[in-house]
Amino acid sequence: MLTSSTGGRIDRSSPLPYYHQLKQLLVREISRRGLNPGDLLPGDHALCETYDVSRTVVRQALTELEFEGVIERVKGKGTFVAQPKTAQGLVQSLTGLFEDVAARGGHLRSEVRTLRVVPADSHIAQELRIEPDTPVVLLERLRFVEELPWVLTVTHLPHDLVPGLEFEDLTNQSLYALMESRYGVVLVRGRRSVEATLAGQVLADALDVPAGAAVLTLRSLSVDAQDRPVESFVAYHRGDRSRFEVDLVREANAHPVRPSMIVTGGEEQPPDGLNAS
Repeated sequence: MLTSSTGGRIDRSSPLPYYHQLKQLLVREISRRGLNPGDLLPGDHALCETYDVSRTVVRQALTELEFEGVIERVKGKGTFVAQPKTAQGLVQSLTGLFEDVAARGGHLRSEVRTLRVVPADSHIAQELRIEPDTPVVLLERLRFVEELPWVLTVTHLPHDLVPGLEFEDLTNQSLYALMESRYGVVLVRGRRSVEATLAGQVLADALDVPAGAAVLTLRSLSVDAQDRPVESFVAYHRGDRSRFEVDLVREANAHPVRPSMIVTGGEEQPPDGLNAS
């Protein structure tokens, strides 16, 4: 059982939101106790009592941990440490979603839901190879193609690489282009994985789909020319409007070619079609 005496307490004087503090405490406690995938975690009510916070705080913390793949919630059974997924190869050129959509003649608009500097929790710190609590930029965007919700992305970047990014307007501009032009940060390679998941209520509301609808979850970590991790993100694509394509070749020393992320209308589309309308 997780306990606040061993796992820490909510700092009532801290400017950090309670849910963010609780998130960090739970990640640290999972690591400290050496919990394994599939291990059961306390329920919402127990966490409220243990950390002396409201159910709203607990639910928001658990929702973000589920978004990040740290935990898994199963209706009627409880909350568990997430199972690792079997990796499948996905080769893609290192372009952003903004550039991908623009290349196909579409328009991508972002609703910036969160843009602020926060201390890195242990999961993000490990991803970006920084110390826990190091300042990072947290960017959460709900992204629309032709004014229809398509994907929710949650991005983390080391703040020392992009100081002042938290004051930018990212509604209609490419994050990658801004990183290159303003900060001189150029992504040179990365690793991306995609897996099928089901939308919980919060994600379903954001993407305007029913709870339990199919979602394609894309996780990415990108590095610069100095091999420093500079961007970690997870993107939740509507399963009824997205597919990933990978071009394959069978020859020695073949160079990887770029697949495309395509918005569909739930029906089969030509490769260059953005949606059914």
